[in-house]
Amino acid sequence: MRTTSIVAAAAALVALPCPAGAHHFMDGGLPQTFAQGLLSGLGHPVIGLDHAAFIVAAGFLLALISGGMWGVLALIVGTLFGAALHLTGFGLPGDEVGVALSVVLIGGLVMARRRIALSWLSAGLGFAGTLHGYAYAETIFGAEAAPLAAYLIGFSSVQLGVAAAAFLAHRRLITAREAWAKPVSSGLGAAVGAIGMAFLVVNVAS
Repeated sequence: MRTTSIVAAAAALVALPCPAGAHHFMDGGLPQTFAQGLLSGLGHPVIGLDHAAFIVAAGFLLALISGGMWGVLALIVGTLFGAALHLTGFGLPGDEVGVALSVVLIGGLVMARRRIALSWLSAGLGFAGTLHGYAYAETIFGAEAAPLAAYLIGFSSVQLGVAAAAFLAHRRLITAREAWAKPVSSGLGAAVGAIGMAFLVVNVAS
């Protein structure tokens, strides 16, 4: 599929109305219980297409690097820090544009299959995670302590699970079908980059 077709498909997905409201299961309302907070936290990173694409791409990219799972930890710590900034009332202008740019960038890195030093990549993922975490916290701002804690546990857990799955899938692909790894990376990176571009256009236009 050509890149222009991927971009068009991603733009169409972004333009569709989201039945999940603000990326969680409470129909736009705040979670009231621990269970609701946990479900909302588990759902937010995967219902949000930009967030989900970034997490998958991060895990996939880190599979190229020795000790890459430490990069997943850096991403999660970054999202928790970003959420804390939002919850304490710190203003972060342009966070949604920053999130979209981070998706575009990581899509390009996956396509290029560049092996970046783990320290630099972890720092980048931590910074990007801060932007994503800030956005995650929008839907939980003002919640009570119990659902808030559950939400943080939920979105940390699902990020770990999704990134680890992408990491292990890429490692297995490299081991079992190394010749397929480059075209798969090209396709995944193009799709992720197109999703980021579509969100960037939407956020800049709005």
